[in-house]
Amino acid sequence: MKVVKRVLVTPEAEEVIGKLKETHGELMFHQSGGCCDGSSPMCFPKGDFMINENDVWLGNICDCDFYMSKDQFEYWKHTQLTVGIVKGRGASFSLEIPMGIRFIIHSKLFTEEERHNLEPIHLGEE
Repeated sequence: MKVVKRVLVTPEAEEVIGKLKETHGELMFHQSGGCCDGSSPMCFPKGDFMINENDVWLGNICDCDFYMSKDQFEYWKHTQLTVGIVKGRGASFSLEIPMGIRFIIHSKLFTEEERHNLEPIHLGEE
């Protein structure tokens, strides 16, 4: 069986990411922990958000690394995340906000079979 990705992206979000890359260059994502930014995936120019040993690399979407905090990963480690978009401005610093849209996360629990074939994670400073 092939490796199961922890993070996926919808075609609509993939299109937005492509536009953002044209404007901002290389990008990265960090799943917000739910404070002032809600619990949305945040998109930044690569390197603008400081990653450290408290962050977990979950995978790559559209050639963009995707991270979340270790604490939050403990709650989400049983789920596959899909990055999508919705209309409306979020209250965050994420790059898509001026476009009148925001990234969102859909999640589903991994099946028993999928859990045995998951893409490995890495700590942020490895």
